Amino acid sequence: MSRNQVQFQRGYSLSAFFDAYGSETQCEEALFRWRWQEGFVCPECGWGGYCVLKCRRLFQCHRCHHQTSLTSGTVLASTKLPLRTWFLAMYLLTQTKNGISALELHRQLGVSYNTAWSLKHKLMQAMKERDDCQPLAGHLQIDDAYWGGERRGGKVGRGAAGKTPFVAAVQTDDNGRPLKMRLTRVAGFRREAIAGWVARHVQPNSVVTSDGLACFNGISDAGCEHWYVVTGGGPNSVKTPELQWVNTLLGNVKRSIHGTYHAVSPKHLPRYLAEFSYRFNRRFKLAEMLPRLAYIALRTPPMPYRLLKVAEPYG
Repeated sequence: MSRNQVQFQRGYSLSAFFDAYGSETQCEEALFRWRWQEGFVCPECGWGGYCVLKCRRLFQCHRCHHQTSLTSGTVLASTKLPLRTWFLAMYLLTQTKNGISALELHRQLGVSYNTAWSLKHKLMQAMKERDDCQPLAGHLQIDDAYWGGERRGGKVGRGAAGKTPFVAAVQTDDNGRPLKMRLTRVAGFRREAIAGWVARHVQPNSVVTSDGLACFNGISDAGCEHWYVVTGGGPNSVKTPELQWVNTLLGNVKRSIHGTYHAVSPKHLPRYLAEFSYRFNRRFKLAEMLPRLAYIALRTPPMPYRLLKVAEPYG
C-alpha cells in the first residue's frame, strides 16, 4: 500500500527550528527580511535610508527621523515577550496537526496563561484575516454545520439553544481531491446569509454542490452554478459521495476541537475554525508554514487585548 505523500512529508523538526531561530538575533534578522523584503522602507515617508538606535532597537529614517521597530504596526506590536517566544509559538501552532490549546502553550512557552491566550488569539486572527481575503474557486462542496450541543430538556435539532451555526466548504481539484477548505460562522442558515457568504468567500462562476437545504438556493443568487443532492436525514446522509470531502473534514475538525480544546466560546469560534483551515490549506509544505505565518503576522494590524475579547463578526 503506497503512503500518502502529504502525510509522510519530511516536515519541520524542532532541531531544524532551533538551528534557524534559536537566538534573538536570528529572529530579528528573519523578521527584518520578511517585513522589508527589498530593504528598509520608512512607514512614514517611504525613504530607504536609516540608522539603528541600538539602545532601544529602533530604526530611524534619515529623511523624516521617524522611528519604528520591527513589530510596530503589526499584530506583534508592543510585545514585551522575546521574539524567540513568538517564533516558538508560531512553530507549535503550525506544526501540530490537531492544534494546541492556550493552556498547553502556557506550559510549553513558560509564560502566564493570559499571555499565552492573547498570543495564540493574535496569531489565529492573522490566520483568519489571511484566508478571508483568498476566496475559494472551481469545484466546491458545501454543507451546514453546528458547534455545540443541545441543552438538557431543551429543543433538539436545528435551532436548539447552545448551537452555533457555521458554513463548511471544500475546494476540490479535477480528480475530486480536497485542496482548500473554509469554515465560517454565520448568523443562521437563511438564503440571504448564504448568498452573502458566497459573494464574499467564493469566486463567481464556481460550481458548488450542496445538500437540499433550502437556504443553499442563495448560492445561485451570488452568481455561482449550484447543484444539490437530497440526502435525507440520519447517519447515512453523511455518506453521500458528492459531499464526501466536506463531511469527512467536518468530522475531523470537530473531533480535533473536542480533543484539544474541549470547549470553545461561540464568540471566539471563528478564530479556532480559521486556525484549522489555515493549517489544512498549507499542509503540502509544512516547512514553509512558519515563515508564511510570520509574514502575514507582520501585515496584520495590532490587536490589543480589549479587541481580542470582542466577538468576531459573522461571515
